[in-house]
Amino acid sequence: MSESMMQPLPSPPDIEPRAEDAGEIKARMPIGRMFVLAVLAGAFIALGGSFMLVVRADSSLPFAITQVLGGFVFCLGLFLVFVAGAELFTGNCLMAAGALSGRYGWSRIARNWLVVYAGNAVGAMAVALLMMCCDAASAASGAFGAAACSVALSKASLAPGVAFARGIMCNILVCLAVWMGFAARTVVDKLACALLPVMAFVALGFEHSIANWFFLPYGYLVQAAGGAVEIGSAISFGGIASNLVFVTLGNIVGGVAIAAIYWFAYARKEAR
Repeated sequence: MSESMMQPLPSPPDIEPRAEDAGEIKARMPIGRMFVLAVLAGAFIALGGSFMLVVRADSSLPFAITQVLGGFVFCLGLFLVFVAGAELFTGNCLMAAGALSGRYGWSRIARNWLVVYAGNAVGAMAVALLMMCCDAASAASGAFGAAACSVALSKASLAPGVAFARGIMCNILVCLAVWMGFAARTVVDKLACALLPVMAFVALGFEHSIANWFFLPYGYLVQAAGGAVEIGSAISFGGIASNLVFVTLGNIVGGVAIAAIYWFAYARKEAR
């Protein structure tokens, strides 16, 4: 048995400085490298979303099975980010912990979030375009394309307050997965950290802004190409923009909240 497998996992108080160390590396990363790694992360999340649409395309499955199994396969995205290495906006909301400790400024965080968010969006939309080129929408006699349009329409139809709340709940779970990932020592550890939180947010219908940069454009493109006309309603640009804005804001609130809570619990210097 390897030495790393025999070592105990770090305790919760030990995870917080690891998160700050990771945040400092991200805060000082050159913009070019940051952007390229962000494009990869957006593509990874979109691949997980594509995998999930295979499950959604099977209308014979019961609701609970569809949701849970869809969440299981969607874990591919965060698992690839953990193991292959990439920069994901939602996870980077945890950089707030290092800023609260004064290790780097909030301007560094803003720089990282803007570059990484842009790169994530590019990567996710690139996969959407590639999926169109693959004619994936025709799979299962068009059921794959119908599922893509249905998912996109449901997201574009959300009221702003609902999208915001679902964004908060999503990134609480995603950032808990990333936070636990700082304690991981093996590839299996990292898979375990990603699995249940991601399955939960997908099964519960919460909203991930970077995933939506795949689902919304892809559903729109499939609809524009004549797929899934039976859904009955058009996916509008206004609905797409509203979802992305309010879900992104919710993701920020949820992620920063997790960072701030753990910083307060384990890193805040209390007056003596």
